[in-house]
Amino acid sequence: MSHTPETSAAPLQADPAHSAPTGSGPAEAPAAAVAGEAKPASHDSTLPEALVAFMLDRWAPAPRELPAPIAHAEVFAARRRALSKLFPAETLIIPTGHEKVRSNDTHYRFRPGSDFFYLTGNLEPDCVLVLQPQEGGGHRDILFVEPNPGRSDKTFFTDRAKGELWVGPRLGVEQSRARFGVDECRGLPELDAYLSGLVGTVTRPHRVLRGISKRVDKLLAQHDRDKQLGEALSEMRLLKDALEVEELAAVVASTKRGFEDVIRALPGGRSEREVEGIFNLRARVEGNDVGYGTIAASGHHACILHWTRNDGALEPGKLLLLDAGVEGNALYTADITRTLPINGKFSPEQRDIYELVLAAQEAAIAEVKPGNDFMEPNRAAMRVLARGLERLGILHVSAEEALKEDKQFYRRYSLHNVSHMLGLDVHDCAQARQQVYKFGKLKPGMVLTVEPGLYFQLDDETVPARYRGIGVRIEDDILVTETGYRNLSDDIPRTVSDVEAWMAGLWGARQ
Repeated sequence: MSHTPETSAAPLQADPAHSAPTGSGPAEAPAAAVAGEAKPASHDSTLPEALVAFMLDRWAPAPRELPAPIAHAEVFAARRRALSKLFPAETLIIPTGHEKVRSNDTHYRFRPGSDFFYLTGNLEPDCVLVLQPQEGGGHRDILFVEPNPGRSDKTFFTDRAKGELWVGPRLGVEQSRARFGVDECRGLPELDAYLSGLVGTVTRPHRVLRGISKRVDKLLAQHDRDKQLGEALSEMRLLKDALEVEELAAVVASTKRGFEDVIRALPGGRSEREVEGIFNLRARVEGNDVGYGTIAASGHHACILHWTRNDGALEPGKLLLLDAGVEGNALYTADITRTLPINGKFSPEQRDIYELVLAAQEAAIAEVKPGNDFMEPNRAAMRVLARGLERLGILHVSAEEALKEDKQFYRRYSLHNVSHMLGLDVHDCAQARQQVYKFGKLKPGMVLTVEPGLYFQLDDETVPARYRGIGVRIEDDILVTETGYRNLSDDIPRTVSDVEAWMAGLWGARQ
């Protein structure tokens, strides 16, 4: 194994005073809320004018000093300059998105769009970054943000969506310019006119990051060239810098602590929901949130790849497949899976399957090196799994036959490939071109998961009865280095003996 040297620089951090954590949902917030218009709820009382006047009176002056720049503002600026060079003389529009409705007039916690955050470090909803071309070359940063009228406008206490007494403070226009190190900030009320000006009598060349903001998408007609902006941003994010790697290593370490919290609770645990809640507590205490819905799959639920209902019982003698990751305050996420014996000891049948998956993972990790195809770890893992399935009497044809492209019978039990990119998104860089990602070459700075699995359904009569209901996945986060790889999660036990000793040690410490 080859390791890259550790960096002593502080990791990228989001603005803790204005953090807006993860959120997603079925619909964007109403347009009125996005625009900051005060919209009362159905159960609100009418406000007498005397009360409004009283609420606007006698507040201490707002501080005049500007906030300090965000940590590593120069890194975000360098990313904007790199993007600028890819699209000279074109206006680039990158929105962050809006809060999503959870139920009626309540919303999920907001999480900024990953590309927007990658370029700005800003966590507030509704903002839009514009890179405006300059006559002498390059681009000027214009960040559209929600203005902050302070206590001079009644919306600070009447507006449920934007009012500071409802949702907390926000920076405002000039404060955002200083905080995020952009060339210029403007208020969001100016955005519509600005974007409309790009398509007047003379249309100015522009590209929009689509699918993030319905407001922006509606104002500018879609063009084929928009897709290239999303591709370019994903391909920039394929290669992590030292600060990003440090952030990923930190969230992996935090994820290990979350796994240990779960293990300590297993002896008295009753349900998968407890597992989810215990891990998610660690994520909220040490980071921004979980990076994705925690998979806490006990027994045969482990055979469902994305089991997030987490409503099953924890039964001694069964396995717990825990697939979870802490998302840090700089929004990078870990993605780790360990399959744990709930009573602390693998049965012989569980051990058979676990050690086969582990052997497949080790073969795959060995193929993570610069110049190898992205798919080579997957091919290595599938060869090991197919041969093991033949040896265990599960495949009823030879491994060689099962591995043929026109057969692929092993996939009945393995179901998925072993890798995806990792970073700000759990499935990172998803808009990168196939020839650069799936059919591309591994390069130093890429971070990918390696996660083979075997899943034997309860009703699968091709599988010997002793193995039915067993699901095993083992997943680690791997950095491609100049000479090979670095397993960022190597400190989390993987072998049968190490997992059993890990659990026993934590239970001993618990006494």
